[in-house]
Amino acid sequence: MLRRFLPVLLLLLSTLVGFPAAARAADGAIYDPIPTEPVTSRLALVLSEYASFPQSFTDPPLVDQRLNRVARINTIMEVPDGSGRRAVPDLNGNLYFVENGVPHVYLDVAAAFQPEFFSGRGLGQGFGYVTFHPDFKRNGLFYTIHTEEAAITADVPDYRQANVLYHGVIDEWKATDPAADTFAGTHREVLRIGFGGQIHGIQEINFNPTARRGDADYGNLYLAVGDGGQGVGNTDPQNLTMPHGKLLRIDPLGTNAPNGKYGIPPSNPFAGQPDRLGEIYAYGFRDPHRFSWDRGTGRLYLGHIGEHAIESIYDVRPGDNFGWSDREGAFRFDRAPANPCDRLYPLPADDAGYQYPVAAYDHNPQPGWNCTSDVGVAVAGGFVYRGRDVPALRGKYVFGDLVNGWVFYTEADEMRRGRTPATIHRMNLFDAAGVPVRMRDLSSPGAPGDPNRVDLRFGTDTQGELYLLAKANGKIWKVTGTRTFAAASPGTTRVHDTMRPANWAPVTPSKWRFTGDKVILAEAGTERPGPRRPFEYAVLTAGPVLSSVEIKGSVRIDEPVEISNRDVIIVFGYRSDTEFYYAHLSTDNTIYPHNGIFKVNNADRERIDYEWNGRSRGANPAIVDRRWHDVRVTHLPATGEIAVYLDGSKDPLMTARDTTFGSGRVGFGSFDNIGRLRDLGVTGTPAA
Repeated sequence: MLRRFLPVLLLLLSTLVGFPAAARAADGAIYDPIPTEPVTSRLALVLSEYASFPQSFTDPPLVDQRLNRVARINTIMEVPDGSGRRAVPDLNGNLYFVENGVPHVYLDVAAAFQPEFFSGRGLGQGFGYVTFHPDFKRNGLFYTIHTEEAAITADVPDYRQANVLYHGVIDEWKATDPAADTFAGTHREVLRIGFGGQIHGIQEINFNPTARRGDADYGNLYLAVGDGGQGVGNTDPQNLTMPHGKLLRIDPLGTNAPNGKYGIPPSNPFAGQPDRLGEIYAYGFRDPHRFSWDRGTGRLYLGHIGEHAIESIYDVRPGDNFGWSDREGAFRFDRAPANPCDRLYPLPADDAGYQYPVAAYDHNPQPGWNCTSDVGVAVAGGFVYRGRDVPALRGKYVFGDLVNGWVFYTEADEMRRGRTPATIHRMNLFDAAGVPVRMRDLSSPGAPGDPNRVDLRFGTDTQGELYLLAKANGKIWKVTGTRTFAAASPGTTRVHDTMRPANWAPVTPSKWRFTGDKVILAEAGTERPGPRRPFEYAVLTAGPVLSSVEIKGSVRIDEPVEISNRDVIIVFGYRSDTEFYYAHLSTDNTIYPHNGIFKVNNADRERIDYEWNGRSRGANPAIVDRRWHDVRVTHLPATGEIAVYLDGSKDPLMTARDTTFGSGRVGFGSFDNIGRLRDLGVTGTPAA
């Protein structure tokens, strides 16, 4: 995305009028609710492996292959007793304590509830979460969620949907010795909710870490309760007489609830009101997957997994209505469309009563997508970083996509209700050895099932330091620092006479003009036989062959940009006509071979940039007019880092990592249109 255009685009993303649509049906249905993609950040996280967990298995045996993971670890938290122990729940049943990076079983939750315990189907079923009372060191109390199969339990839910298939159960545990390495003690049931579907149960339970003893919120337990998968076709999330699709707040030590097993805080927004559950804190949720408090401001942020298109971050306050299933994100949602793809519509002119996302991204399905099926996109809510070890992250809300493992951040001070949604930045990652990686590079080794599915989660400790978890291979990494992607110096050898006509070798000389100050592709190229690659380019023959290199120049597309797939390319690492890299700068980011970083290695081009989502979208369009645009390409073969910058932006437009070609020359060209290059500067390190 051109940096100077970004404010204009973001102004269009107002939650007051809904996100702009690139495509609409005749009846006004919106097909592309958030056209812009997350902005790639030069800021990269350094991840160090912290712990690894043993293989676990579902009970009963899994039905859904997405559950085929090494360990279905869901979060990591520090036990609030000063011991430094971390707690990690595995959906398949074990609660682990981790000391010095080594896990051991503290409690087998599944065994405590056999044969009713159920973890073999819905993605969140099993031992879903654990949280510790802030006075755990003294009272030994902690709380768990687990699921039970309705058909084999005699217990009756406190609240229920129609045709209950499973129960979500909250239990309180009291450790006889809170300092012990394994649990011994008692437990009691606090709340049981019946769900009419296999998904979207009770996702997280937690205490407010910003509340101090004596505060009204101290010791209150928050419960993120999903809609059971039913809200897409009914209004349960808007029904204030039932807990489904709600964020609840209870006093687990109280007794004034209808079942007598917990209390209802009198400060809850609906406490004491007829025909409304006093437990409700906020409502209108589909799948309120993860929530956390900003320890700097006390704000409560919630990551909400969408139905049709929108992944959202909400700023939650008492009594808020977030709209589902009247709304999805900042759009009107049609529960019964004539066409199943026509789900989202602009907000009505008299819209009122709902709160909308403070940050959001959309699904961007592949062309021809069956809109009744799962795209494979889901937000993993995170935390505002307030730790000390990684100062570059302070004030940033770090979250991600749990399926593909992308890690995002927004600036917490940009996430404001009723204003333009915060810009989402995608971060690159490095391992502890300084090698650029993606989460799936870290999570796929040893992972059963789909190795491309990360199953990313986030956690934190009492110091506010961040951890990333992957169910895929059951590992946890700690964020131990930050780096700037492709920041190393490319070298100081400068290539001279880069614009001299004699120093260029074009594929088809008759199609080119060299004026001494410009390289001009004056005639569109034509496809050549052999591996699919750019139709026309010219290689700079001046100077030595370079390994590390930085290329600076200005480019222009001479053809009308109203034709959506116009482009120019910068060639680098050129060794032969079938061995090189190129950065493709295009007006279109929805076509696989456009607006990306590619490798030609004696085979058809291969897209290697991190921005392509694997389905339908790449980086935001690079060139959207016929003006000159400054481009900078950095290639560091030692680490494989590649970064492409546009118009002086400090953040790269595109990034990649590849070590195939350790040296080569540079060039300029296009596929099938005409364009120009000027002011070319090439600096680097001569190849050995």
